Amino acid sequence: MSASPSAGHVEFHLEFRGASQALAELATAALESRCTKAIASDDIARAATAILKLYAAKADAEGTLPAPVLKESMTPTEAVQFVCEVLRALDISLFDLAMWYRRGERQ
Repeated sequence: MSASPSAGHVEFHLEFRGASQALAELATAALESRCTKAIASDDIARAATAILKLYAAKADAEGTLPAPVLKESMTPTEAVQFVCEVLRALDISLFDLAMWYRRGERQ
C-alpha cells in the first residue's frame, strides 16, 4: 500500500468514522434511557463480531495491538463481562487465554 491513501480509502475511512460515531451515540442514548431490553441481542452480537474481526485484522496488518476500548468510557466490570462472554461463546478456556495473553504486549 502506498504512503498516501487512495480516494476510495479516504472515503471509506470517513464513512466508517461517521458510522462508528452514530453507533456510539445510539448506544449511549439507549443506555441513558434504559432501553436495552428493546435492542435485539443478535443486533448487538452482529455489531460486536464485526468490530472484533476488524480489530484483529487491523492488529495483524499493523503488527501492533492498539487499545481496543476508550479506557475512560468503560468500567472494568463492563470489560470483564464482555470478555468473559466472548470466551464462553467461542469455548476458549482460561488456559487458552493465558497462552495468548502476553502475545504482542503493548510497549
